[in-house]
Amino acid sequence: MVAIIKTSHSIRSVFYYNENKVKAGVAECITAGNYPSDVEKLSDTMKLNRFIKRAELNENVKCNTVHISLNFDPSEKHSKEKLIAIADMYMEKIGFSEQPYLVYQHHDAGHAHLHVVSINIQKDGKRIDLHHLGIRKSEPARKEIEEQFGLIKAEGQKQKEAFTLEPISMGRIQYGKTESKKAILNVLNTVLNHYKYSSLAELNAVLKQYNVLADRGNENSKIFSAKGLVYRILNEQGKPIGVPIKSSSFYNKPTLKFLEQKFKDNQIRKTTDKLHVKNAINTALLNEKAMPVSKLAKLLEKEGIYAIFRRSMEGQLYGITFIDHITKNVFNGSSLGKEYSAKAIEERCGMNIAGEGKVNQIYDKLPSKELLIDDLQYQKDTITIPNLVKLLDLITRAEYSSDYIAKQFKQKKKRRKEESKGGFKKLRV
Repeated sequence: MVAIIKTSHSIRSVFYYNENKVKAGVAECITAGNYPSDVEKLSDTMKLNRFIKRAELNENVKCNTVHISLNFDPSEKHSKEKLIAIADMYMEKIGFSEQPYLVYQHHDAGHAHLHVVSINIQKDGKRIDLHHLGIRKSEPARKEIEEQFGLIKAEGQKQKEAFTLEPISMGRIQYGKTESKKAILNVLNTVLNHYKYSSLAELNAVLKQYNVLADRGNENSKIFSAKGLVYRILNEQGKPIGVPIKSSSFYNKPTLKFLEQKFKDNQIRKTTDKLHVKNAINTALLNEKAMPVSKLAKLLEKEGIYAIFRRSMEGQLYGITFIDHITKNVFNGSSLGKEYSAKAIEERCGMNIAGEGKVNQIYDKLPSKELLIDDLQYQKDTITIPNLVKLLDLITRAEYSSDYIAKQFKQKKKRRKEESKGGFKKLRV
């Protein structure tokens, strides 16, 4: 089971999102927790008013709405009674057993899932702390429920199979209508909550793979100066098409303010997840001869990592972003370390022409170029100790290494000569 928690400033928008699904015939309200009547006897007004009255007990709390989705493996087919029991136990474990909540079973996806709507204002007007609710309470609750109800464990699934989001099919979208908004929302629900990105550029690196763009407009536009944000659909050439949709019009409010908080939170969470990408890059470059960066990208794809290259109008590589679909992290190359920046990756791939020319000049000077090639494993031979000693001897000879003496050492050598000359003159005087 996978639990996803979202918070909102508007109980109305979250409530009507689920009720509209019911009216469309793709969802059902299966239970109501801490309501005076059974769910079958509750009207829409009665359901909503219960939340609104709680919210009025503490109007200082702005983010008062909790929207939780509980997702099950596609192979699992649970009865309505079992789903209700799971939802009730989950709400108890996270500290919401005394709160009013509604549970909706949705049928618009390829896997069974529930949506739970609640509010964090208690009957005495105090609020339930939502900070890190997922880490503090949801994760332990999820694991306990998996054990007790015999559910398929989220950790037991192959990581590479976990990512199933498909690019938006351009043919099925009617621009500017509900279908466009729904298509974008499906992408946002997965990417915004599952991936760890720390800038708008990193977020867009993921969104663009599914033909979606988070757009602030140009720096001189009204939307940019007002700190607004719209979401747009991209065509096959990556160009925006159709009518842009305001971020505030989505029920989960993925506005710029919301994203900026995500950037801060994700920056902390990303620091421990760099190893998978770095190891994959190092392994790919270690096992291959000189290759174009496009081949490196294909090798990384096998490890669930997508490399996105940014080039100038002249075709010069100036930036690189790595999207790790396994750990759900997005990294700008330089944030992994200098050796993973665009320039360094290009040089490590052996495609930097200036770098190749310099290396070839050194090889041409050496008496035994074959020895270097063999020992550097270009022929995939093992480096032997005797050959390594010879190799180091050749490289460190003055006639071959003079070009590589560090500048500060040259300056020190020059200073010593000047000092010795000066000392000799004083002695003569």
